[in-house]
Amino acid sequence: MSDLDQLTQSLARNLKRWRGERGFTLDALAARAGVSRGMIIQIEQARTNPSVGTTVKLADALGVSITTLLDYEQSSPVRLVPESQAVRMWSTEAGGSATMLVGAEAGGPLELWSWRLMPGDSRSSDPHPEGAIELIHVTAGELTLVVDGTAYSVSAGGSATFEAHHPHSYRNDGSEPAEATMVVSIPSVR
Repeated sequence: MSDLDQLTQSLARNLKRWRGERGFTLDALAARAGVSRGMIIQIEQARTNPSVGTTVKLADALGVSITTLLDYEQSSPVRLVPESQAVRMWSTEAGGSATMLVGAEAGGPLELWSWRLMPGDSRSSDPHPEGAIELIHVTAGELTLVVDGTAYSVSAGGSATFEAHHPHSYRNDGSEPAEATMVVSIPSVR
């Protein structure tokens, strides 16, 4: 599959997904974005590759970034962010700073958690509703995140985000305590 074909398929899949997440009909999205209903249908069926301008209008109308709308990796429920890819947003001469560890496109209730798992500890979670997202930043040790039966290792300083409607659990396979800060975003009920 060519890059253009992959982009067309990704855009089709992601546009459908985000239109559904936002609860927009074809007509509602067309009106919000100033893009014809026919164009949206063609994009969602991967029959056309729209201009950058059209893509920007659709992303803005959905309230997501262009990157999210074009993301090839959206088919994966997990995105790992190593410490080296965290984005320092600002810093001061005195040493203060803010770093964006990991982000996700989500709307609805948010919960902030502090986790501590001792060596050998594990904890399973029931799948959350469709559209739920979890973001995790490991502050000490190493956490093993298991999503849909696949294990992902996240070391201290690293972060991850995943679609939490998949079965998931957390383990400490190491020899020291694992500590993490977690945000859970549950979609609002329509």
